[in-house]
Amino acid sequence: MPQIQLTPAQRKVHRAEAHHLDPVVMVGGDGLTAAVQKEVDAALKAHGLIKVRVFNDDRAAREAMFTTLADALDAAPIQHIGKLLVLWRPLPEKEKAFDTERMPAPRDVKVLKYSKKGGQRPEVKTVRVLGNERLTAGGNIKRIQPKQKSLKKSQP
Repeated sequence: MPQIQLTPAQRKVHRAEAHHLDPVVMVGGDGLTAAVQKEVDAALKAHGLIKVRVFNDDRAAREAMFTTLADALDAAPIQHIGKLLVLWRPLPEKEKAFDTERMPAPRDVKVLKYSKKGGQRPEVKTVRVLGNERLTAGGNIKRIQPKQKSLKKSQP
């Protein structure tokens, strides 16, 4: 698979984003094995932008690993500095499961209750409102009732 080509400006943005990241995959003394490639692929699927640390003193070998990973995993080589390799691949689109039967999720609502005595602070109360409930103007929770049907319209 060919590696992704980026403009220098895009590469610069990814380098800046990767600055604070810690290495996700470590390549040991055995070098670039199939298991290491599988881990790098899984990390790219999960994060998109990753750092790989290579425990090898040979710069040419690290450069070869860098290009091999980029070619094999269809990723863009962002940076090779010292023993760190930075790779990027766009995150795959996730399928959203759309369920029409689900109710809205519960939500927390803050309700202010004012005191009948003047000069006191209002009481702040957090109330959890479920999907089949509503909050009245007085701060009470009521269940949503089905709309009532007219008796006149239902008679023939």
